[in-house]
Amino acid sequence: MLNFILQRSAQAVVVLLLMSVLVFVAVYAIGNPVDILINPQADQTMRDETIARYGLDKSVAQQYLLFLKNALAGDFGTSFVYDSPALGLIFSCLPATLELALVAMLLSICIGVPLGLYAGYRPDGWSAKLIMGGTVLGFSVPAFWMGLMLILVFAVQLGWLPSGGRGETVAWLGAEWSVLTLDGWRHLLLPASSLALFRLALIVRLVRAGVREAIMADYVKFARAKGVSPLRVMLRHVLPNIMVPLVTVLGLELGTMIAFAVVTETIFSWPGTGKLVIDSIRTLDQPVVVAYLLLVVFMFIVINMVVDILYSMLDPRIRLGGRK
Repeated sequence: MLNFILQRSAQAVVVLLLMSVLVFVAVYAIGNPVDILINPQADQTMRDETIARYGLDKSVAQQYLLFLKNALAGDFGTSFVYDSPALGLIFSCLPATLELALVAMLLSICIGVPLGLYAGYRPDGWSAKLIMGGTVLGFSVPAFWMGLMLILVFAVQLGWLPSGGRGETVAWLGAEWSVLTLDGWRHLLLPASSLALFRLALIVRLVRAGVREAIMADYVKFARAKGVSPLRVMLRHVLPNIMVPLVTVLGLELGTMIAFAVVTETIFSWPGTGKLVIDSIRTLDQPVVVAYLLLVVFMFIVINMVVDILYSMLDPRIRLGGRK
């Protein structure tokens, strides 16, 4: 296990270095922030001072080497717009995105796994066909349209839930969390439901396919022949054997929700990292964009490592970092 973690850590360093080059060059090639930072009516002296202050007078290679040197010390640059550390800005918005993604994933798992088990165990029933038809809807409906429909029905028509914002928050571990208050949950349910729809459909189909494959195995037939109840068969024999592919998808989808919840956060005015990055792209706030993309790369590396470790815990036949 230790050998595996060391190998993956070394790979992570190489991946981060390569991605930092690609991200830095790509982001710094999309436009010149000077056109936004400096008033068009400013004189040349003021323009030169501003360009020199942000280091934009250097070549891209020199800017990257300076960025890499500072990043190794934990400094990912200062935001052009907010005049504060880029990483600090991202971390200040990260709790909102984390709780939104985690609640959405929790909804997807708690609803999708039972529905997938049922649809896989009784595939010919009308309710199972209705469930699978609903997954087609989940895959087909765009996230922005679903968000607008949820607002129209539950916020405008029924008035049960607020249409946007984060609601009341409570400070914990140095960050503000809305999941710790009742008002925060009222604000969280609509965006989390909108974000969970696609993942819910994905989990239902994945679990159903796994159940249809596992239920034909000899160990399941033997358990049913012994008179084991269907619920016990599903929970003790079928579900553990479909967890490996399920954990893979859940891990990647959680990372995707954290990294790219931009549409949902924009529709529901949720103050997360997605909204921050969209605003930064509009204003060409390059340090914030670069820091965010590198943080996303690092997050996916960590998630993949955790998923691989969970493999060995779920299936003892899997060995990490060793030979067969």
